[in-house]
Amino acid sequence: MVAINQKKNLHFGENPPEIPLNSNLKRWFSRNIGLWKSHRTYFLDEAQRTYNLIMNLNIQSLKSKSEWESHYKFTWYPEKKYNFFSDNPQYKESGEMHAFLKGHQLIRENFYLSNVEGISNIKQVDEHEMIFESLYNDWYIIEHTRLVDSDNYRYRVIYSWNKNKLRIVENHHEIKIIK
Repeated sequence: MVAINQKKNLHFGENPPEIPLNSNLKRWFSRNIGLWKSHRTYFLDEAQRTYNLIMNLNIQSLKSKSEWESHYKFTWYPEKKYNFFSDNPQYKESGEMHAFLKGHQLIRENFYLSNVEGISNIKQVDEHEMIFESLYNDWYIIEHTRLVDSDNYRYRVIYSWNKNKLRIVENHHEIKIIK
């Protein structure tokens, strides 16, 4: 046993390389890269209305300084003009977010409902589904994202509480347009 440990130390020197905490998480994110057509339904508490719209969501992998951190850019924009955004100006009609994986967390440059930086904790359900849990400002958000049919489809459901009251429920059925 001592000889094996000595051999390892000779191979790596004093500073062994960093080991990724979860290569499954990186692999899952890489399966999401591409342009998605997102059919969305929003159930809003304050408006007591349901909205249906189609958004485009592009997920790109960015070059990273560290081989152990995976960086991503998310951009979104509507398929056409919707009254949803004029009726609900707190929602961003289009935008961009940069984020990177660190362990079991997604470090976000900003959130959808706010420009603040933050962290989403990630729980892996199985090889096809992740749960993101975020807390920022007065929002607590749980998002389930599941890849289906060889990653050609995604299903997302998002629950958003503001000051401990459920305000938004979203269902997204997404089709991969470009890989």
